[in-house]
Amino acid sequence: MPEALRQAIRGTADNIATLLRSAPDTTAAVPGSEWTIGEVAAHLALANELMADLAAGRERPYGDGTPQSLAPANAQSLAAFEERRAEPLAAAITEQAEAFLAAMDTAAADRAAVDRAAVGHPPLISPLGPMDRGVLASYLLTHMLGHGYDLARALRRPHMIDGERAGLCVPFLLSVMSRVADPLATADLTARYAVRLRGGGPVFGVDLTGGTVVVTEGLPQRPDCTLLIDPVAFLLIALGRRSPWRAIARGQVFARGRKPWLGPRFPTLFTAP
Repeated sequence: MPEALRQAIRGTADNIATLLRSAPDTTAAVPGSEWTIGEVAAHLALANELMADLAAGRERPYGDGTPQSLAPANAQSLAAFEERRAEPLAAAITEQAEAFLAAMDTAAADRAAVDRAAVGHPPLISPLGPMDRGVLASYLLTHMLGHGYDLARALRRPHMIDGERAGLCVPFLLSVMSRVADPLATADLTARYAVRLRGGGPVFGVDLTGGTVVVTEGLPQRPDCTLLIDPVAFLLIALGRRSPWRAIARGQVFARGRKPWLGPRFPTLFTAP
């Protein structure tokens, strides 16, 4: 796992814990959510524990691997977990993030021995389908940043998302893009997008043909539309936390190429995981 990703996971968990410890009331509502601050924090503690178990190779069924199954799975887990106080939840979030990193280290050592035996590595079964541990780490970071952003808004504090952390979320987002594509929005579209994150961030391509979505790393050949996007805006749009129209109005998204009019359509093709 890249050291930058390791530090981003640890730093984000610490940032969230600091936010929680400043909360005067965990029963306050989170803007744009049905959850309170305490419920968001409890969900983060539970999710970090789940990810740590998955990284350690333990099976933890959670939904059926589709985005639609996550809401009922979240509701069920929260109903069975009553803690809503800031300090215990802050401690649990950071402890489980460290447990995840420790499990990754153990898995890396085990993989070295397995590699010497030339044995394959089966994927882990995450709440959004099979993925390797590197993508799972990107998933953990993405999940914490999304809900950390929510907590920061609720507490009227600066959020912890920056360009580097947003870029580290891209492996997870690319891995689930075909799963979260809206079948109605993509059914009649044939287009090739190139997406560049500003500041030297990742570049990737998205091909859409009759409802099929194929994502590739790197610059695709002959894209119809090239999107240049601020990385923080890209993550917030992908997670459903920012309107793409607001980002366009702020100059955070530019479209160019043979069919630049396809640019504003791109965010509408996917639902937030």
